[in-house]
Amino acid sequence: MREDLANQLLPQHGEPIDPVAMARRDLQKVLPRRFYKEATAQQGEGGFTLVLDGKNAHTPGRLPIRTPGRELAQALAGEWNAQGEFIDPASMPLTRIVNSALDGVAREMEEVRAEIVKYAGSDLLCYRAGEPVSLVEAQAQAWDPILAWARDDLGARFICAEGVIFAAQPEPAIAAIARQVGQVASPLALAALSVMTTITGSALLALATAHGRLTPAEAWSAAHVDEDFQIRNWGEDDEAAVRRAKRWIDMEAAAMVYAVSA
Repeated sequence: MREDLANQLLPQHGEPIDPVAMARRDLQKVLPRRFYKEATAQQGEGGFTLVLDGKNAHTPGRLPIRTPGRELAQALAGEWNAQGEFIDPASMPLTRIVNSALDGVAREMEEVRAEIVKYAGSDLLCYRAGEPVSLVEAQAQAWDPILAWARDDLGARFICAEGVIFAAQPEPAIAAIARQVGQVASPLALAALSVMTTITGSALLALATAHGRLTPAEAWSAAHVDEDFQIRNWGEDDEAAVRRAKRWIDMEAAAMVYAVSA
């Protein structure tokens, strides 16, 4: 893989594994021209490798872009084949997640786990509106079942607060989430879980998606209860709608990576 392209497909030093931020950064760069004719997924030692014109594609860290299963490798090839005259990393969410996992997360598993658990300490689902009644009810309908699932299935009993004043969560609840996150052994799955957490603002929604308690679309809807309330009352901004649509693509990609990698 050409070095200039490689530099665009991985967070720079100190940047979070955040596909939205990476896509925004990519918009400010000159896009490289497509330098290959065909991308394929080939089975080999250790899994399935992304191949460009018969040659292994590599991450920016010069590791082969390899996945344990065929489905993800074929999806990666699909992203590369979908590129036109220029290669746009913003349109390649799977590639960005996989490169981040192989070059970044694999070396910093504990740090990434800790960042996910940190979200649980101030999880979106625990901060509730006091009014109007319709918003209070919408939050309860979307979020209460996930808090109940976390309590009953994960052993994590969270407390809710009204407004935005920080409410410290019980240590046993945070420890229970840490145990769940600690069980994610694959760098690919952990990178995907990190993306779902940061993009929804909720470790609980990310874990519910990972466990199959929510579909990606259901988790996405739950993460946007407040925003959807504002849209119903004040209308939707066109630019905000475009940004949200792009974030959904990243959410869907992360859920797919987790499902085939965990």
